Amino acid sequence: MAVQSKGSTGSKSEQRTGLLNGVAAYGMWGLVPLYWPLLKPAGAVEILAHRMVWSLALVAVSLMVMRRWAWAGELLRQPRKLALVTVAAAVITVNWGVYIWAVNAGHVVEASLGYFINPLVTIALGVLILKERMRPWQWVAVGVAFTAVVVLTVGYGQPPWISLCLAFSFGTYGLVKKKVNLGGIESLAAETAIQFLPALAYLLWLTAKGDSTFGTQGGGHATLLASTGVVTAIPLVCFGAAAIRVPLSTLGLLQYLAPVFQFLLGIFYFHEAMPPERWAGFALVWLALSLLTWDALRAAHRAARALRTAPSRVVTEEQITPVYEHP
Repeated sequence: MAVQSKGSTGSKSEQRTGLLNGVAAYGMWGLVPLYWPLLKPAGAVEILAHRMVWSLALVAVSLMVMRRWAWAGELLRQPRKLALVTVAAAVITVNWGVYIWAVNAGHVVEASLGYFINPLVTIALGVLILKERMRPWQWVAVGVAFTAVVVLTVGYGQPPWISLCLAFSFGTYGLVKKKVNLGGIESLAAETAIQFLPALAYLLWLTAKGDSTFGTQGGGHATLLASTGVVTAIPLVCFGAAAIRVPLSTLGLLQYLAPVFQFLLGIFYFHEAMPPERWAGFALVWLALSLLTWDALRAAHRAARALRTAPSRVVTEEQITPVYEHP
């Protein structure tokens, strides 16, 4: 991850615009649990299929307006890259499906935990798969997070499967996207293009069985299902605008807005139970994230200082602050 100097992030006006876009992106991702229940009586799989179909429709229109199609031909000529995009589409399908089901089944707090521990899972995957080296405090943070999972397992009476599934599926998704190296809109277009035919086939099958809620629950319900494309694409556009305007360390801090909002919604809006052992588990997760963030900021400061003292040298620092796009 390249460390940016102060001058490379643009003017204060640009940084302010980027910050607002970052807050908007992670804020929308944090408040999305309010949206999925509105789509009932549609089930999680039907909602997921609509999300795939309408997301592709929206990004296709966006790409036509921007006339950005050259990447598609290049992708089709690279079988290995296309295979990686297929893997990304598969794991994000799992992530989206589990998240929608979890919210509508009353597990918003446990879903938020998945995105709290995602940065730690991302670091662990980097070590296991990319053979990256962790700094000592990162090891401590991962150890504390593992202890938190043990405590939560005791509290729930079983491992927090929803959280682990969300964290590992999204961590794998981020790992694959790093290899693919496509822009946000292009990546979403490629992934939803792969998802489109199975999703459309499922929706047609539901309609043939008479089990589809699209068109049978009124115009408002159909509009909400079609809006899943907007709910998917708009935060990604805001995230893209933020990513090019603010330092990565700032995005790394903003990413915690989404699970914080989800956690607060789970407790105060959906009134989910939080017995003492769950509070203890979450407290350990927050401690791990605090250590991780402190270490990341310290590493970024050291790298920036090295860049200032040796301007002709390219300074890179892997894993300064893991930054991810929310589903």
